[in-house]
Amino acid sequence: MIRSMTGYGAAKGVSGKIDISIEIKSVNSRYLDCAVKLPRLYISLEEPIKTLVQKYISRGKVDVFVTIDTSGADDIEVKVNQPLAEAYVSAFKSIANDFDIIENIGVMELARFPDVLQIEKREADPEQLCTDTCAVVEVALAGFNDMREREGEKLSNDISARLDEIERLVLILEEISPRSVSEYTTKLEARMQEILETKEIDEQRILLEAAIFADRVAINEEVVRLKSHIGQLRDILVGKEAIGRKIDFLVQEFNREANTIGSKGNDAEVARVVVDLKSEIEKIREQAQNIE
Repeated sequence: MIRSMTGYGAAKGVSGKIDISIEIKSVNSRYLDCAVKLPRLYISLEEPIKTLVQKYISRGKVDVFVTIDTSGADDIEVKVNQPLAEAYVSAFKSIANDFDIIENIGVMELARFPDVLQIEKREADPEQLCTDTCAVVEVALAGFNDMREREGEKLSNDISARLDEIERLVLILEEISPRSVSEYTTKLEARMQEILETKEIDEQRILLEAAIFADRVAINEEVVRLKSHIGQLRDILVGKEAIGRKIDFLVQEFNREANTIGSKGNDAEVARVVVDLKSEIEKIREQAQNIE
């Protein structure tokens, strides 16, 4: 299945009482370039997320936005600073003994002193948070790939239509190429007749010149290779692996054959068809820039 390099996916989930939000965006790139943007406190999640992205994506500039919201978590624990509390109690007893007064300090009074009670928020289990975050990332990646596949189907249809047009143009070149040799022979004969006027024309010389011209402008090999490239590209379009780089390579081969035909052409109609051919090849090249 062809996939576009541009796409978007999003998902939400939870880890305990922590809310997790994931957004994934991508644009074209020659290689895979993944950037994970998340709170610095959870920087340890970056590598697991990148590893997961690499399983789903092989090419493109990918940004993964991770939002972790702990505001809903109520795992709060109040701890007693035992050494400090004991120090306060000891101090109170010492004051009572030294000044012969009644010691009547209560729990509430003791708790009001600074740092006797400490409020702590229980930290989430790092391994569980990583597992749950990666699960949400996978959901986002699934939606991300669904969107890319829909776009890829459109790209595939457009490239297939371009291939049909290229095939039609190649058939035209096959048809008109021999005709240009015949026209050249006729023109050559007429010109020699004009130059020599009433003198007898050497038919063997005409045939030799025509044969040399035919060999110089023959495009049979290029046509055969173009047809082969068309077949290869059609096969690639129905494959399941990433095909962007393969299409890039084949488009170069298409252009090479088209340029060779253009350089051999000695006919205005051939030149016109080659221009149309190169235009269609360029459109495929542009579309290939969007394919993973």
